[in-house]
Amino acid sequence: MKVLFLKDVPGSGEAGDVKEVARGYGRNYLLPRGLAVEASPGAMKQAESRIQREKERKAQEAMKLEMLAERLQGQELRFKARVGAEDKLFGSITAAHIAEKLSKLGDTPVDKKHVVLERPLREAGSHDVPIKLSSSAGATVTVVIEAETEES
Repeated sequence: MKVLFLKDVPGSGEAGDVKEVARGYGRNYLLPRGLAVEASPGAMKQAESRIQREKERKAQEAMKLEMLAERLQGQELRFKARVGAEDKLFGSITAAHIAEKLSKLGDTPVDKKHVVLERPLREAGSHDVPIKLSSSAGATVTVVIEAETEES
C-alpha cells in the first residue's frame, strides 16, 4: 500500500515521503494516528500545505536549537559536593544535575538525554561535557566540581 507521510515516523519515513508500506501497518497504525494518508493524487495535493507547514516547523525548531547551542557553548557550571580522599565525591554529578542547571541558565529546558556522559562524574575538578541537542546542534560546557566546605 502506498502512503504519503504527513509527519516523521522514525524508521519508516519523513513528512512528505511517498513510500510503499505493508497494508496492515498502513491501515492499523499510520492512517488511524494521522501519520500518513493513502497516496492518491487528490490526497497528495491536499497534503502539500500540511507537509510544508511541518517542514517549516522543523526548520524553526532546528534554528532554535542552534541558537541554544551557541548560548550554551563554553558555559561553566559550578557544583559543590562532599569530597573524600583523593578528590573522590560522596555520590556523583549526573546528567540530570547538569541538565537542571543548564535549564536554569536559559529560557529553553534542556533534557538530561541531551547531556552526553559516559558515566556520572565522581571526581572533584573541571570536566568538559558535550551537550547534543540535535544531529546538527551541539555544545560543550565545563563542569567544575568543588569541595564543599564545613561552613556550607
